[in-house]
Amino acid sequence: MPRRTPRNVLFDKLRTPRRLTGFLKTASVCVLIAGVLSPLTQAAAAESATASNDYCGGQCSDILPPGENGNATLAQILLNQAFGTQPSHAEDQLGPYANLATGYSGLTDAKINTFFNDASFGVPSDQVASTEKPAGRSDVTIVRDKKAGVPHITGTTRYGTEFGAGYAAAEDRLWLMDVFRHVGRGQLTTFAGGAAANQGLEQEFYRNAPYTEADLQAQIDNAIAKNGARGQQALADANAYLDGINSYIDASDSGRYFPGEYVLTGHKDSITNAGTIDHFKLTDLVALGSVIGSLFGSGGGGEVNNALSLIAAQSKYGVEQGTKVWESFRERNDAEAVLTVHNGESFPYASKPDDPQGEALPDPGSVTQEPLVYDRTGSAATASAKSTSATAAKTTLSSAKRGMSNALVVSGKYTAGGHPIAVFGPQTGYFAPQLLMLQEIQGPGISARGASFAGLSMYVELGRGQDYSWSATTSGQDIIDTYAVELCQDDYHYLYHGTCTAMDKVEQKNAWKPTTADGTAAGSYTMRVWRTKYGPVEYRATVGGKKVAYTTLRSSYLHEADSIIGFQMLNDPDYVKGPKDFQSAAQHINYTFNWFYADSQHTAYYNSGDNPVRASGVDAEFPVWGQQAYEWRNWDPATNTADYTPASAHPNSVDQDYYISWNNKQAKDYTTASWGDGSVHRGNLLEDRVKKLVAAGGVTRTKLVQAMADAALADLRAEDVLPKLLKVVNSSPVTDSTAADAVNKLQAWVTAGAKRTETSAGSKTYANADAIRILDAWWPLLVKAEFEPGLGSDLYGAFTDNLPVDEAPSAGHGPTGSHAGSSFQYGWWSYVDKDIRAVLGESVQGGLGQKYCGGGSLGACRDTLISTLKQAAGLTAAQVYPGDDQCSAGDQWCADSIVQRTLGGIKHGKISWQNRPTFQQVVEYTSHR
Repeated sequence: MPRRTPRNVLFDKLRTPRRLTGFLKTASVCVLIAGVLSPLTQAAAAESATASNDYCGGQCSDILPPGENGNATLAQILLNQAFGTQPSHAEDQLGPYANLATGYSGLTDAKINTFFNDASFGVPSDQVASTEKPAGRSDVTIVRDKKAGVPHITGTTRYGTEFGAGYAAAEDRLWLMDVFRHVGRGQLTTFAGGAAANQGLEQEFYRNAPYTEADLQAQIDNAIAKNGARGQQALADANAYLDGINSYIDASDSGRYFPGEYVLTGHKDSITNAGTIDHFKLTDLVALGSVIGSLFGSGGGGEVNNALSLIAAQSKYGVEQGTKVWESFRERNDAEAVLTVHNGESFPYASKPDDPQGEALPDPGSVTQEPLVYDRTGSAATASAKSTSATAAKTTLSSAKRGMSNALVVSGKYTAGGHPIAVFGPQTGYFAPQLLMLQEIQGPGISARGASFAGLSMYVELGRGQDYSWSATTSGQDIIDTYAVELCQDDYHYLYHGTCTAMDKVEQKNAWKPTTADGTAAGSYTMRVWRTKYGPVEYRATVGGKKVAYTTLRSSYLHEADSIIGFQMLNDPDYVKGPKDFQSAAQHINYTFNWFYADSQHTAYYNSGDNPVRASGVDAEFPVWGQQAYEWRNWDPATNTADYTPASAHPNSVDQDYYISWNNKQAKDYTTASWGDGSVHRGNLLEDRVKKLVAAGGVTRTKLVQAMADAALADLRAEDVLPKLLKVVNSSPVTDSTAADAVNKLQAWVTAGAKRTETSAGSKTYANADAIRILDAWWPLLVKAEFEPGLGSDLYGAFTDNLPVDEAPSAGHGPTGSHAGSSFQYGWWSYVDKDIRAVLGESVQGGLGQKYCGGGSLGACRDTLISTLKQAAGLTAAQVYPGDDQCSAGDQWCADSIVQRTLGGIKHGKISWQNRPTFQQVVEYTSHR
């Protein structure tokens, strides 16, 4: 029987309304659509599905808000919009997730599953909510549990298993999957409407991956061809998975229980059922993969911005000193940076060459960004639409990627039970429905439970096997380089190996009209990308007077499907039997991630990604000439393949005392592409807590969860930088009453733990609210006053383009955006820390080259800090938190709050701020096969 909500009187009487206010119209640039169907719970007698192949002993847990069910019929959407009614399992994981923020202090091992799901294999017979044979097949069963509605897919054949995975994915995320495939093709506005956020989103991804249908198919062919039997198995799995998706599409269409968003966006008629939901095909999976890889696994870029700030530094200080100043702010190998592999082992990558070769720095003032959007009409030609395009371009071309997720892993040598413990997960933002979905898959050659991105869930991507768990964080090492290609003949021809060669023009024409879901006026535009053998054109400039185009080449470009083999291996119990097997599987993933592993005896770490071997003397930080001498070693432009650094050169480790990662520096001498790996990083919030636990010994699941949850509420600036700022301020008595009052409030907050936490659960009011407001206002003021006088406005502005000044929870800037939870990744905390310590006369490794605060005078620095502190203290809450589409001005708690961003029909309430993974596991295995 299909999982569905049958037609009822309400559905028969409801007709599509004229407009659903706000539906499909609000999101940050990284938002992807939401929405989809909710089931009728089928209480069914079923034998216990509890598995005998589970070695976790009931000590594996997970959580993924808001809920497993991301589908909603039209009737359910209208009920939600009118009355807030939630479909079953649409948000039942949101409350437990949110409650940890105020409940972690009283946590015990027995209470962990109050805040998490039991992630044991199988479903006890008394917890079975429904049992289903999709499409009447006899070789697969989908059992859903009562608590969370998670699909537990069990197949007796490989085909049936993957068919079931596809069917379950469509049951839970069909609309979202459909949105993803259109985003990946640059066709979101045509499919879902022309809202400014939709325009920005498709532009962001199309600029990164302007693929034709032939490109998508070629990636499939190449991935299968080079991976032998595993490649053939992946192809068979993908086809079975697609068959399951398409079977559900047909069933839901004929049964009229498909997601209501198809009606609201004009694809289906609610009365006649006219219209179609297109079947999925293999190339859709590649398009989906390109979106996920671009979002979370593509480190690098930003070389042109780096060049511009270097030029500004050299203009300010001269070439030698300016280069020295630039390097000090770049912190590409800072001695004080927190490391994941902290045993002193070195893994050199993207280091500064002694004698740089082939650099192609632009002539001052010559750089212009390559346009993406042409032929705007209607609503696409508004100022708002053009502003959205500018923001999307800046996000795409920056090295400050959405690097999120964290991990805490402790060796069994330091735990109470003698077994490793891990608390880890990806920080993928908050959406309704979530980008990830939970599932368990059991079948021939597959045995896993965990999370997968919607539409790519033929395998579990982050989760657990029979006696091991794995997870990932974004790593951000540089796999993207910028080349300067010399133009010839006109602006659309360039020199390739001495021959004038035409650029390849790729276009996507989109048009939209108002729908019930999105009332944006009709409009259209064309996205046009000029591609070269060195990648798409992103900028134009002159170098030494020669006209050039700057292109970006990514090692995973044209290889979005390659990682499927690594995930297949991670799901295979016959492949992964220990830490070395895990590392071998992770080596087959070409995206830039940090991978972590735990079983009952061992822990492990591996940094993945196709790291290109660069030509001798090439500095990865800056553009180089598009000439054979500076290409990646053995690079083939036809396939975009090259020599890559060997696995042994990637940061890796087995059984280190502990591992932490929060997108920090991986290891000594291993350079990441984004700025900010210095003395203060949000990774320090985990490092300090876990190091203390390990030193004490007897670590338990409870203690490690508490360490994560405590760090999730910490204000990095307040915990690691504010005490030093106050040390300068208090170097002499503070006589000004306004400043003294502010200092007292800030000191009291630091003493209380520097957390952004409610006075009590549900109060929606912060403890130490005034201190938090003061620091939120003070930070940007003090940074500007501390550094701009010494750097000058041009260089200060260039450096802020490289690295944003702040990323507080309420800040709607930076690559993450507002109401997204993830905070304190990108900011000037390390610069302030090093500079203030230098002014105080304290020891600094890797200093900034000169003292900036007060020109190096403690007294003048103190005056600067007090002056800006008084200014900040005088700002009202309404000025500091001006309000947005979610919050009224002055509402501090709301400004920080996490919003499950909806572009679909189902809305959820806000939750209090936490800086933690979206999907999270807590694991401690008690035995091994």
